[in-house]
Amino acid sequence: MADRLRWGILGTARHAQSSMIGPINAGSHGVVHAIASRSLDKAQNVARRLGIPKAYGSYEALLSDPEIDAVYNPLPNHLHVPVSLQAMEAGKHVLCEKPIAMSAAEASTLIDAQRRTERQVMECFMVRFHPQWLTVVDLVQSGRIGVVQAIHGYFAYFNDDPDNIRNKADIGGGGLYDIGVYPVTTSRLVMAAEPSRVSATLVRDPTFGTDRMAAAILDFDGVPATFSCSTRSAPAQRMQLFGTRGSITVEIPFNAPTDRPTRLVVDDARDLFGSGQEVIEIPTVNQYTLMADAFAAAIQQGLPVPLPITDGVANMAVIDALFRAADSGRWELVRMP
Repeated sequence: MADRLRWGILGTARHAQSSMIGPINAGSHGVVHAIASRSLDKAQNVARRLGIPKAYGSYEALLSDPEIDAVYNPLPNHLHVPVSLQAMEAGKHVLCEKPIAMSAAEASTLIDAQRRTERQVMECFMVRFHPQWLTVVDLVQSGRIGVVQAIHGYFAYFNDDPDNIRNKADIGGGGLYDIGVYPVTTSRLVMAAEPSRVSATLVRDPTFGTDRMAAAILDFDGVPATFSCSTRSAPAQRMQLFGTRGSITVEIPFNAPTDRPTRLVVDDARDLFGSGQEVIEIPTVNQYTLMADAFAAAIQQGLPVPLPITDGVANMAVIDALFRAADSGRWELVRMP
């Protein structure tokens, strides 16, 4: 293997161009070596503009390139598992966009593929690598806010474009798959546990059929983690943790900026006016670079990736249960496949 992991990018998605290719190249362990699209012209244009050495007119052509060590899969949600499996069978390691699959059962097929192909696969949860969330975990584990009693989150943006993949129900669109997965994974991270049951309501778009608003409760043995997410609201995001001795507010929990520090507000609850607040500034980082470098370093060192695929299966098990709860109107148990 070369000194730096050689990446192939599957597709020319806007997110890949703006949030992944540059951060991979900015890291210490990887370099983008090729990009593929179903349109060779499109792949060549992006490659030329972003300085990528190779361009391919099909995903299969990129996967057959022996110089590619790993691929980033940002394709529409229904293609996450099929194309990731194809990549692993071709001998490539895979960093796959969230949600890792359309269900926990589908995600679990990646576990079998990982064993069979001896290729690593990891879900693209960049937030799990940002120092602000690592700091939150440290604060909670040190008892800074006492025993966690509740978690609350909100994540929203406005998108009513009928051509956007997030508004296409048949390929895995909707808010819960797109952004609801973030408060789920961060709640699981902070609690260092899995919720036993969930409750949820969904508002579905009458035209698109996707969930445009979701409200959820995750029950961590009596500690509720609640969140709402929407694809039709003014952009906003926040996560808050409430404990027996104080609270923590994560101001920009998911789309952490790369041009300024992030902030945690820790309140010791001495009063309701914020007199006991401490603002903790986290130095500016690019969470995508941190994630890609951690993944690449693990591959180069022959170690398991830092976020195992079993975590992705567990996250999807919660999402599955939320969809069931919204349909049934009852609490639903979280079931692993």
